[in-house]
Amino acid sequence: MSTTTVHRATHVIGIAPQFLVDDLDRAIAYYCDKLGFELDFKYQSFYASVSRDGFSIHLKEAPRLAAEREFRKQHEHLDAYISVAGIRDLFRELERRGAQVIRPLEQRPWACLDFYVEDPDGYILCFSEQNA
Repeated sequence: MSTTTVHRATHVIGIAPQFLVDDLDRAIAYYCDKLGFELDFKYQSFYASVSRDGFSIHLKEAPRLAAEREFRKQHEHLDAYISVAGIRDLFRELERRGAQVIRPLEQRPWACLDFYVEDPDGYILCFSEQNA
């Protein structure tokens, strides 16, 4: 594998995961009310985008298997790793908002301070700040 830097005219400027949800309106409400995202758009009754600080998550109403959700939760399979600045303030904000924190704010061995939140559809989001 080469570590040579390649200079190109094009580059990725964003990425948005798509989460399959049981109830689109419930998912939008959770992300907006509990996690501080804003609704970017809602397309008909099955698709939406929410964002915070310019970063988006797309939500699509299309149920997943309960067993899959439980397996991912038991093994802490992250659905989104979100790098932040000001992790302590964000943790306090999301606690005040009533987000479902499933792993508290802790120092990790990989030089990060982070916490995990679970949404109503079982998605696990890790909010993390790298130590200076």
